[in-house]
Amino acid sequence: MRGSRKLVVIFFVLCFAVLGCEKEPASAGSSAEAETSANLPEAGKETVMSINVQWLNHASFRITHGETVIYIDPWKLKTSAHDATAVLVSHSHYDHYSSKDVANVSNTETKLTASADVIRQHGNGQSLQPGETIKLEGFKVTAAAAYNPNKQFHPKANNWLGFVIEIDSKRIYYAGDTDMTDEMKSLKDIDLALLPVGGTYTMNAAEAAEAVKYFKPNQAVGYHWGDIIGSKSDAENFSKIAECKVTVLKPGQSLKL
Repeated sequence: MRGSRKLVVIFFVLCFAVLGCEKEPASAGSSAEAETSANLPEAGKETVMSINVQWLNHASFRITHGETVIYIDPWKLKTSAHDATAVLVSHSHYDHYSSKDVANVSNTETKLTASADVIRQHGNGQSLQPGETIKLEGFKVTAAAAYNPNKQFHPKANNWLGFVIEIDSKRIYYAGDTDMTDEMKSLKDIDLALLPVGGTYTMNAAEAAEAVKYFKPNQAVGYHWGDIIGSKSDAENFSKIAECKVTVLKPGQSLKL
């Protein structure tokens, strides 16, 4: 009897051991959960949105970052996108302020920010004087002085504008219609400079190249050519002699920051 009892005890011990081993695979669900977790984005990592800067034509640009859409001096646009978060207009010359093109990019939420003469003509919007700063949805803009020190086309007294746009930690300088000025020379930390290079009414390529020696932007694009004044050769000459990276854009082309 004692022998048989020992056999029974051994039998039950072996059964529990086997059952205990069989429970081990049941924890496989935890490894599946680990695999799922491994496929999730790492904490703190976000998708970085680039800033897209598109040269539309002449002196017109479109800057986008996420849902923020900024037009500068829209003129002769071929579409009516009505997608602008904001429109910036440097001065009232017809090739920079076009009420039709402002309307073509605007919607009920669009903010117009411009020189005082443009706001008077347009009938609404926020006027800025050189040196003033305004915060808009998704970015900040500081008005920069834009004028010809030794020409009659863009007098300093008119308080016409360029813009320093600060968006997603980047600083983009749009010079407006201007020659090199003391205010331009004193700019700091410019990631991208948009500079006129067509000459006559503004800087030419050599003068724009001289200007970047002072404020040292990381890179630049030449505009104010291809319509009214200037040609692609002006932009190409600027790219050859400027002491910073220069991208020559065709109308409609873009670069990313």
